[in-house]
Amino acid sequence: MDRLAQTEAHIYLADQRGRSQTTDFRSFHTFNFGDYQHESRQPLGALTVFNDTTLLPGKSHPITVDEPTEMLLIPVVGGIEMVDGFGESVFWGAGEVFRLEVIPGQEFLISNPFESEAVNYLQIGLKTEKTHREISADFPLRSFQLENRNQLLPFFASPNQSRLGFIGKYTGRHDGVYGLSDPQKRVFVFVIEGAFEVQGRLLHPRDGLALWNLTEVEFEALSNDAILLLLEVN
Repeated sequence: MDRLAQTEAHIYLADQRGRSQTTDFRSFHTFNFGDYQHESRQPLGALTVFNDTTLLPGKSHPITVDEPTEMLLIPVVGGIEMVDGFGESVFWGAGEVFRLEVIPGQEFLISNPFESEAVNYLQIGLKTEKTHREISADFPLRSFQLENRNQLLPFFASPNQSRLGFIGKYTGRHDGVYGLSDPQKRVFVFVIEGAFEVQGRLLHPRDGLALWNLTEVEFEALSNDAILLLLEVN
């Protein structure tokens, strides 16, 4: 990376995340979540939840919210099944993202349907102002092909384009630039696999980086098969 843009930033190191654990699952929290509360882990604009969860074989974990939330669930290893309050279920795996909107009082059960393998997934929560009447009953499922390397692939966009999500797998020393749709927005970057340099900051697996007051984000993969997730939020 030839040029270092001077931007405001906050790094969330993987080993400094909050943690919840039971005999069924383990979840790491980039931002304040549940009993984990820290002054330096406040939401990044509309981005209120970013959890990295591992669920053991045959186990389940409920998803509930305290405020209307747009939820994205992205399997990283294996696949997960979700059952809603009406008993309807859906399964999806790595390379797919499931979007739903949850309001207080609703509960969705996330399950690992495998008998002998743990699964790992990302849970991303974005604050929404929608009321119960406005929430869609649709549960859209979208796929992305990480085999299409060295490019950011869109996996999510809110109806008014105020929140955007991208993911990409990169070969070592390959770089890229992401241009923000609005310089007033914030960017959150999360390294799923490998290592990256993002705006001059070194990020290892499961490290996160918040950026603001910028028009573009420069990054470079420092290892092969490195996977980067990027969110632009209001």
